[in-house]
Amino acid sequence: MIRNIFHRCILLPALLAGLLALGCEVGPNYHKPNTALSPSFSEAATRPATQPANPRLAAIPTPQQLQRWWETFDDPELNHLVERSLNQNLDLQAAVQRIRQARAQLGIAGAILYPTVNSFGNYSHSRRSEHLGSSGGGGGSSSSGSGTTGTTGSGSSGGFGGGGAGLESDFYQVGFDSSWEIDVFGGERRGVEAAQANFDASIEARHTVLITLLGDVAADYIQLRGLQRQVAITQENITLQQQSLDLIQTKNRAGLAAELDVTRQQAQVLTTEAGLPELEAQIHQTIHKLSVLLALEPSALQDELEKVAPIPLGPVHVPPGLPSELLRRRPDIRQAERLLAASSANIGVATADLFPKFSITGALGLESSQFHQLFNEHSKYFSIAPGVSWTIFDANHINDNIEVQNALERQAYYAYQTAVLTGFQEVEDSLIAYAKEQDRREALEAAVRADQRSVEMTQDLYRNGLDTFLDVLTAQNSLLAGEQELTLSQQQVSADLVALYKALGGGWEVTPH
Repeated sequence: MIRNIFHRCILLPALLAGLLALGCEVGPNYHKPNTALSPSFSEAATRPATQPANPRLAAIPTPQQLQRWWETFDDPELNHLVERSLNQNLDLQAAVQRIRQARAQLGIAGAILYPTVNSFGNYSHSRRSEHLGSSGGGGGSSSSGSGTTGTTGSGSSGGFGGGGAGLESDFYQVGFDSSWEIDVFGGERRGVEAAQANFDASIEARHTVLITLLGDVAADYIQLRGLQRQVAITQENITLQQQSLDLIQTKNRAGLAAELDVTRQQAQVLTTEAGLPELEAQIHQTIHKLSVLLALEPSALQDELEKVAPIPLGPVHVPPGLPSELLRRRPDIRQAERLLAASSANIGVATADLFPKFSITGALGLESSQFHQLFNEHSKYFSIAPGVSWTIFDANHINDNIEVQNALERQAYYAYQTAVLTGFQEVEDSLIAYAKEQDRREALEAAVRADQRSVEMTQDLYRNGLDTFLDVLTAQNSLLAGEQELTLSQQQVSADLVALYKALGGGWEVTPH
């Protein structure tokens, strides 16, 4: 008997599993879309008109340096901030939790391919009413117990004909029951395929968060150093303008300068001083942003970052590589491709509803009215029940759902193509912006040098009575504006380099310690 039970309860599911392995998978088989690519980036050949004298800045980063691109700025404080953000940033930690969620959902989707097996044990004690009459000595009463799937067994009480003891009965039952929906047409396997693609997409989403984090830390740090440089320039100009004011006041007391010149210079000094509070406020706000990126209180980095340091500068030229490499480097493009794969698999999940569903349920166990007989050979029971269900009428619900999934798949395809084109645009934009801003910085450096000479010359002429103070004032204003503009350009050059590294997808390979 045990052998028969084995054959019916074990071999039949094994046979069905074999048929499952030969079954088809409905829905389209996914193929990664082919994208027409140019052989190179059109702006890759653009170079700054003037190359720097510093050989370090002229060096081209290696692929390894592109992975840790912030180190090309050669700024220890920036490196330290980046490393801390990798371990502390809250957005990055939330992205990790989304990966864990997707991994668990993948496990849930995969588990449905296998049978569900439950164990159970039941005991019941019952007493029959004496008013129901007796069935004589040979009569018997039955009691039943059920497992988790409703499997029913019965046991005999041994008769109700005599005294009160015959009115009572016990029932014992232990065993296993199982249910399995067999994925003949592959709908559940398509569901696993979709869950796997979504899991992969969650990993790429974390990579995107990582690239954004690295870019934000570097950009905010560069802005901080630029603001500190603007404060230093403003203070230097205030000192210069105060010296001019002292000179004018001395000449005015000697009757050699008009009172109007004194008031004009006083207004110039006060106007320049008025620019300091706004710059200092921006410095504090930038430090607050950096602190929050590191999951710290807004003022936590105040003491660490208030010490002035130069604007970090990177290499003059960064090789963008081939456009085809961008598809592999940028995680947002890879994420869009994985979401497209998930949408394609979901079409198969919906299509499977057009076909019949096969299932099998069964139970195997022991039951008896006497506990000492429970594990007896004759106490065994089993049941097995194959089943099939097929939707005959659903008011076209299934076909409409298939159309929904097809539309979602096309949307995912267009989103992927948009991600590819946007990635190429960002690289091209960053290449031209970085090269041309360096040209602009060179021109501004020359203009500042000319303004410095102009201030010196007009001051000498004014001391000797050969020029008006208005010319001195104009030269000072031009110098201040030029130095501020040069600082902004130096800051923008480094910010454009950060944008280029982000556009190329650099940095996602880094793993927090």
